[in-house]
Amino acid sequence: QVRLVESGGGLVQPGGSLRLSCVASGSIFGISVMGWYRQAPGKERELVAGITSGGTTNYADSVKGRFTISRDNAKTTLFLQMNSLKPEDTAVYYCNARRLLKDFWGQGTQVTVSS
Repeated sequence: QVRLVESGGGLVQPGGSLRLSCVASGSIFGISVMGWYRQAPGKERELVAGITSGGTTNYADSVKGRFTISRDNAKTTLFLQMNSLKPEDTAVYYCNARRLLKDFWGQGTQVTVSS
């Protein structure tokens, strides 16, 4: 089992920044991909950004140039730096880890972008 705990969400004004963190624990050996997803009210959960064990990253078109995914050297903490936030970025953000074809999820952290 892999346990994921997110933090860093909150209320921010349009144009502001937030940094999300996700700490992974448990059976972290063998995690091939980690990523951030988000789900807005009434919408499906969508991929925001992902990073492979080799360090390759990918982003949703809607966040390219504004968000940056990264992790620490021990590969136990995942980050999402979010800049130039827009009201449409408002959602619950979830950390995801894929290990041996099984997905693990955190509990989610709320991000609200509003003036």
